[in-house]
Amino acid sequence: MTPQELRAFCLDFDGVAEEFPFGPETSVFKVLGKLFALGALDAEPLTVNLKCDPEIALRLREEHEEIVPGWHMNKRHWNTVTVDGKLPDRMVRELIEDSYDLVVAGLPKAERLRLDRA
Repeated sequence: MTPQELRAFCLDFDGVAEEFPFGPETSVFKVLGKLFALGALDAEPLTVNLKCDPEIALRLREEHEEIVPGWHMNKRHWNTVTVDGKLPDRMVRELIEDSYDLVVAGLPKAERLRLDRA
């Protein structure tokens, strides 16, 4: 997955905006103002921080060396995923979608309904 593909995939979800609160080099993807993915898309290797269910996060870290505790994030709830071709693109997309879904599930009901109507 290229940085452009990662950006396009993140932006394709309902209610998502890309912001740069940490400077122009770090893309922060938010759904209705809540972070679900961030990374320096120009970095080598490409990495992205993604929210994850804590039990699943531990299992993924054990099974894949490309998935480690979230850098500068709550290590219980966030993973840093290296996107260098070793993980299948399908898996990276699923991890991004899971992160988005977790964040949406934590939104107030009224905001979730706004997304359903979008």
